[in-house]
Amino acid sequence: MINYDNVLSDKIKEIKPSGIRKFFDLAGSMEGVISLGVGEPDFQTPWIVRKSAINTLEKKRIIYTANSGLAELRKEISNYILKKNKVSYNPDNEIIVTVGGSEAIDISIRALINPGDEVLIVEPCFVCYSPIVELMHGVPVPISTKHEDNFKLTAKALKEKITDKTKLLILPFPNNPTGAIMTREDLEEIADVLRGTDIIILSDEIYSELTYGREHCSITEIEDMQERTILINGFSKAFAMTGWRLGYLAAPEPLVTQIMKIHQYAIMSSPTISQYAAIEALTKCDAEVKKMVTEYNMRRRLLVDKFNEIGLDCFNPEGAFYVFPCIKSTGLSSEEFCERLLNEQKVAVVPGNAFGQSGEGFIRVSYAYSLKHLMEALKRIELFVNNLKNR
Repeated sequence: MINYDNVLSDKIKEIKPSGIRKFFDLAGSMEGVISLGVGEPDFQTPWIVRKSAINTLEKKRIIYTANSGLAELRKEISNYILKKNKVSYNPDNEIIVTVGGSEAIDISIRALINPGDEVLIVEPCFVCYSPIVELMHGVPVPISTKHEDNFKLTAKALKEKITDKTKLLILPFPNNPTGAIMTREDLEEIADVLRGTDIIILSDEIYSELTYGREHCSITEIEDMQERTILINGFSKAFAMTGWRLGYLAAPEPLVTQIMKIHQYAIMSSPTISQYAAIEALTKCDAEVKKMVTEYNMRRRLLVDKFNEIGLDCFNPEGAFYVFPCIKSTGLSSEEFCERLLNEQKVAVVPGNAFGQSGEGFIRVSYAYSLKHLMEALKRIELFVNNLKNR
């Protein structure tokens, strides 16, 4: 009988499972649970996008595309970035269409990291960055952001972490899980630190369309930064297309040429139906995106106000669709709070430490759910917190 422990990679055995999926799976095994744990829009993909997919099926154009994606889609991605960020990318050799933003992150890191290279990761953050770095035998170096700094990366914190082994900075804004953003002024200070180095930036901007009160600013818009940046984005969040599995990266041609090799061998090409549909999303769905942002904004204000009323100090997010309330006043750790909330009131949220140690003392609550869903969950959370106070 095979001893699977002997045949598995030592490195993969060291990687911990996703903290997000842990609580999502627990919630799925219980009846009557309200889950606020997953970052998945509750909106339907816009009809014009779905209609395009249907038409593609009817026309039987279901064949492999070019490795980098449909030429027409890459052109529209280039146009979209130019419209939003005021920077230009050549659709022929500076853009790759990927299987979600997740693949774009994975192949970018794999193309850059040698064993021992240090990768600066702004935390709290999405759960995939550190494991991918570790699988490449790189060294994840967390940069903790703080509530009192509005969870922004500061130039001072960045300077303190840079060494002669630093290869890459992962800049995840608008941020999952905090909802923090970086303004143009913030990014100018970061750029001042990076000029004169060979440090590459991986800018994960998957939530760039979901901002409240101000427009998103990309690090690529800052002088001298486009040449050192791999821009990551996709269709899952802004266009409610999570299951369509489509994203993209844009970067200087010398980087794209090498990243493409991994994409060619691991993936070949992204889903053809999704690519045709994405053209419609980019060119005809601005109004639908604005409607979704308006609804998210209303939910955001509701949750922030209610958590503060309950007594859980809540950072006011300016992007994405998460709130990140502080639960330190309860005396419970993030995991204890989430486990007890799930068991006692059947509400599933994610412990902040799933997103890095700087997330300890917080929980992530997604508002990508219906108002009815959110209101009932808030009632249960309030009851839970009040019960803790009375014990």
